[in-house]
This record gives sequence, structure tokens and C-alpha cells, in this order.
Amino acid sequence: MGGCKTTETIGEMKHKTAWRWWSKALGEKASKCDRESDKISMIRTFIFLTYLITNCFIVAGVIKHWNDDQPIQIHEISSNLPETKKEVILKTGGNVSYN
Repeated sequence: MGGCKTTETIGEMKHKTAWRWWSKALGEKASKCDRESDKISMIRTFIFLTYLITNCFIVAGVIKHWNDDQPIQIHEISSNLPETKKEVILKTGGNVSYN
């Protein structure tokens, strides 16, 4: 693999410590070539950020609609039903089955 550098000097290692830790946190080193591994780490970082942003939108939507109270509306029923059946329908919200 021409041009791939697999060893680092101490100064370069200090400079890249945070990136190396982040790359290792994303997963196993993808290649012996540092450049190739860095590119794969960037792709993994992009995927992670898309997941993070998506989850933030989901959580924000849940928080926004946490206590949305729908007002209960009672509508007058005008029909030829006897009064007792009208009262039952109003009390149950229309969820009545007559056999």
C-alpha cells in the first residue's frame, strides 16, 4: 500500500489524540492505512450525526406534544331515538352497541 503511513511520531500522536479516541469509539480500525481508516471514520461520524439529529427531532416532537389535551366536545343528537338511548350515547361518546 504505497503512501500509507502506519506509524506516528509522538508530536503527531498528541495532535491526533482526540480524533483517534473518537475513531476508536466508532469501531474497530478499518484498515492498516491511516488515511483509509480516517476516511471510514468520517463516514461513520456522518452516519452517527444523522442518527443523532433524527433522534433529536423525534424527542423534540414527543416533548412538544407531551400533554396535548384534546377538549371533549359533546354534540347534541337530534333523532327519533327514545330519551334513554340518547343519554346512553352521550355518556359513552357514541361507543354503544345494541344487540
